[in-house]
Amino acid sequence: MQIQVNTDNNIQGRETIVSLVETSVEGAVGRFRDRITRVEAHLSDTNSHKTKGDDIRCVLEARLAGHQPIAVSHQAPTVDLAVSEAAGKLERSIESTLGRLKDR
Repeated sequence: MQIQVNTDNNIQGRETIVSLVETSVEGAVGRFRDRITRVEAHLSDTNSHKTKGDDIRCVLEARLAGHQPIAVSHQAPTVDLAVSEAAGKLERSIESTLGRLKDR
C-alpha cells in the first residue's frame, strides 16, 4: 500500500505531517493493505488568514484494487485531529464497502 501526501502552501512541517499521515492511515486501514493499492491524503488550510475555527481540511482517498476509489474528508482546528478523524472515517467506509461485497 502506497501512501501519498499532498499539502497546500499554508500547511507547515512537511516531514512531520507525512509521518503523521502514514502512522494514522496504517493504524486505521493497515489490515486492508492487501486490498488497497494507494491512499492519497490532501491537506489544506481553508481559511489561512484566520487563526480560529475548523479550518484544516483532510481528504483521504483510498484506491481499492478492482473497485472505485473511496474518499472521505474531515475539517478540524488542528492537522492531527483532521487526519485522525479522516482516517477513522476511511476505515469505516472501507469496512462497509468490503462488507457489502462479501455479502454478495
